[in-house]
Amino acid sequence: MQVKTTSFEGLIEIYPDIFQDERGWFYEFYKEETFKKHHIHYSFVQENQSFSKKGVIRGLHFQRHPYAQAKLVTALTGKVLDVAVDLRPSSPTFKQPFYYLLDSAKRNMLLIPEGFAHGFATLEDAVFFYKCSNVYNKDFESGIRWNDPELQIDWNLNNPIVSAKDAALPLMAELLENSVIA
Repeated sequence: MQVKTTSFEGLIEIYPDIFQDERGWFYEFYKEETFKKHHIHYSFVQENQSFSKKGVIRGLHFQRHPYAQAKLVTALTGKVLDVAVDLRPSSPTFKQPFYYLLDSAKRNMLLIPEGFAHGFATLEDAVFFYKCSNVYNKDFESGIRWNDPELQIDWNLNNPIVSAKDAALPLMAELLENSVIA
């Protein structure tokens, strides 16, 4: 497994070792011992999958304390533009988006620590998979509108498909005014 740090503290790119032969391929998506060797110390308690058609944006979502979640994300099929926005006020990258292309052919992953809003855009039909360090709790869910003008996220899509729920999420400024992001 190859691990690459990013310019955002705690965001980590992960490239698994893929073993291929005439039968196909194999790789270990997650092995606690291997992750700990790379100083990645999360316990994952929930796994989720979604299928999205090309042109869909999901997010930007996060869980508030005490249900904040770290996520280990990947595209099982297709290509996904993954976006993580730093919500940690003391961070030098606060309110900045981080972009990462998840490509099922590469089997690459991104580890997103607590303190980030997360979303993705499907550049192809895709099955998205992620592990969470905490369980989902509806009462502590929150998010930021996908097209918040303050964030200026380039989703690399024209006329995206966005759920009514995601289209109605608050702007970053509203979350800050209401102390939703501490």
